[in-house]
Amino acid sequence: MDIFIQQLVNGLVLGSIYALVALGYTMVYGILELINFAHGEVTMIGAMIALAVIGALLGAYPQAPALLVLLAGVLAAIPACMALGYVIERVAYRPLRRAPRLAPLITAIGVSIVLQNAAMLIWGRSYISFPPILPHGSHTVLGAVVTDLQIVIVALSILIMFGLTLLVERTRLGRAMRATAQSREMAELMGVNVNTVISITFIIGSALAAIAGVMVSAYYGLAHYYMGFMLGLKAFSAAVLGGIGNLAGAMLGGLLLGVIEALGAGYIGDLTGGFLGSNYQDVFAFLALILVLVFRPTGLLGERVAQRA
Repeated sequence: MDIFIQQLVNGLVLGSIYALVALGYTMVYGILELINFAHGEVTMIGAMIALAVIGALLGAYPQAPALLVLLAGVLAAIPACMALGYVIERVAYRPLRRAPRLAPLITAIGVSIVLQNAAMLIWGRSYISFPPILPHGSHTVLGAVVTDLQIVIVALSILIMFGLTLLVERTRLGRAMRATAQSREMAELMGVNVNTVISITFIIGSALAAIAGVMVSAYYGLAHYYMGFMLGLKAFSAAVLGGIGNLAGAMLGGLLLGVIEALGAGYIGDLTGGFLGSNYQDVFAFLALILVLVFRPTGLLGERVAQRA
């Protein structure tokens, strides 16, 4: 039972990160019906920039408060990723809005490859360690060990998800986003600046990706130029699992995918008699995705979007 609770905690932490990245996918898809496969690389860039700033500050001011150093890294990563998201939308995707569906998809993959190689040239091929500046306190809950970092990740993710939901549902910008998602032509006739709304959507998604990048690098203790590929793939799977285009679906899909992956890592050895190890945990996550798509092709909450439209 203790193993189950521990893996459940680990899964909720991992799922919170997946959900943040998945929100970026689902926001862009909801408005443009475009899969931004470069979103995972934006997450990676955010982690790399934050680590570069943190390392520079610690080198120049070794006695600086850890919280301020971490905050400086996050505050540097967020605007950098927001600017990157705007540039990607403006340069790579906007000219292709009326092109066949395959063209922006290929462009997204190309942008992803460009960002990977740019990061490799700037930061190198080696893994970059996260400095040991975070608190290492832990708590025992129902036999499971919960660290302060895990609590912060889950709490911050919940706050961000709640804030994003309020933004979309309660603000003028959110109404413009929902109108653009339903019909760009009608939104333009009603006075909505569609180009601005789409750019802001990319900017908000990129800010979430930056925060998620710092979270995942802090959680695993390292970052790498290739880290965004698998993270982005899993976050995209989470968005599809919950119902892509639906904010609540992205959150639910991310949490479910994280829990399934963590439970799979904890029990795959017992289920296979030791034949497979925890490094095969992705099998469970993608198997769950396949099953959901077979029986509910629109995702767990996808039908709600279809009915609303």
